[in-house]
Amino acid sequence: MAQRTILRSYARRDLDNPAEALPNSILFAHTGTTLTIYDAYPKSTFHFLVLPRLKAVATSQDGDKKEKEKEIVDAMGLGLKEGDLKSLKRLLRKGKEKARKILEPMQEAAQACVKEIEEEMIRMYGFKWDIWIGFHPVPSMEHLHLHIISADLCSTALKNKKHYNSFHPKHGFFLDLSEVLEWLDAEQTFFEMKAQLNPAEYEPFLKEDLVCFKCHKLFKNIPKLKEHLQEEFDALIKREKAKQERLAKQKRKREEKERNEREGSASTATSVAASTPKDAEDIEAVPEKKRKG
Repeated sequence: MAQRTILRSYARRDLDNPAEALPNSILFAHTGTTLTIYDAYPKSTFHFLVLPRLKAVATSQDGDKKEKEKEIVDAMGLGLKEGDLKSLKRLLRKGKEKARKILEPMQEAAQACVKEIEEEMIRMYGFKWDIWIGFHPVPSMEHLHLHIISADLCSTALKNKKHYNSFHPKHGFFLDLSEVLEWLDAEQTFFEMKAQLNPAEYEPFLKEDLVCFKCHKLFKNIPKLKEHLQEEFDALIKREKAKQERLAKQKRKREEKERNEREGSASTATSVAASTPKDAEDIEAVPEKKRKG
């Protein structure tokens, strides 16, 4: 049970208090309203979570008590209790506007994280690839959390069909953040329909066949699929490396050509300058007969 609610405990932390600070192995970044952490069991090469933060506020004070009674609410001051942030479904029940005010800061935090992931991709691999941002409609852990995950699904922590299908971008269980935000701009009836997030509708997606999200090849078991995904990723790295080497070679040739052209132009200019009279004295120095001829 403690593992299921660990994200909520992180969201409650007062990060300005050294006694409550999260270690660097967990905390990636934070703002006044969001927390970005490393996923403890990453299902891909890069995998992070963005959480809305919580805070304790005083609700009343008993004269005989030394401490005020406190309530845990959202850090933005929207009047949302921690139970309202248990999941995406719970948040959407509070209506479009409150949902938007929670989700948009989470989107900003995710975009900042994506930028840093891409920089790390280039540093480590020399290129960047797709990154998915989205929610699970039926989460395995309590407290709203947004997944930021690189599109390779190569990880030792990805161990079963449920893990894989929960992140497959086409099966329907992984809800892209942009899609969820579009619900907030839709007609009220459509929003209410989507906001139901009925487990009976989404959980069957976790039992779908094991199909490669890239080439759509079908696999009978997870070990075979994971082997294939790693081969796909290794092939991508090889192609990108060859591409970078080809571009570097083309750049060197182009620079060499430009350098030769500059040197040729400079040499021609020098020759012309050396053979052209500079002033009247030079002209006078030329024999009169030769000038007339």
